[in-house]
Amino acid sequence: MEQSLNIVTAPKTATFQMRINPEVKRRVEAVYASQGLSFTDAVNIFIQQSLNDNGLPFLASPENAEFMRAKAMRRLLDETQKGWDSAEKEGWLTLDEVSSQLGSENE
Repeated sequence: MEQSLNIVTAPKTATFQMRINPEVKRRVEAVYASQGLSFTDAVNIFIQQSLNDNGLPFLASPENAEFMRAKAMRRLLDETQKGWDSAEKEGWLTLDEVSSQLGSENE
């Protein structure tokens, strides 16, 4: 099992840079400042919670609908590819074989 990290106590030797619209940055800094946090504090909290949850630390909302569609499409394409790969490796099944394996043979 992988040891959990604590972002507060972990050595900070790597850097992370990103580009952001200056107005967006100003506004988000104001949001975090109103809660007593810096932008860096907020990003560190996000990262720690992502590690704790092993994923995004929040549920996607309707505002994230495009992201959720893209994620669902990626999963569908990945699962479809797994099916094709499996069929190529293990051989194709007839409809009767599938019905038999599922226990749904027509009587």
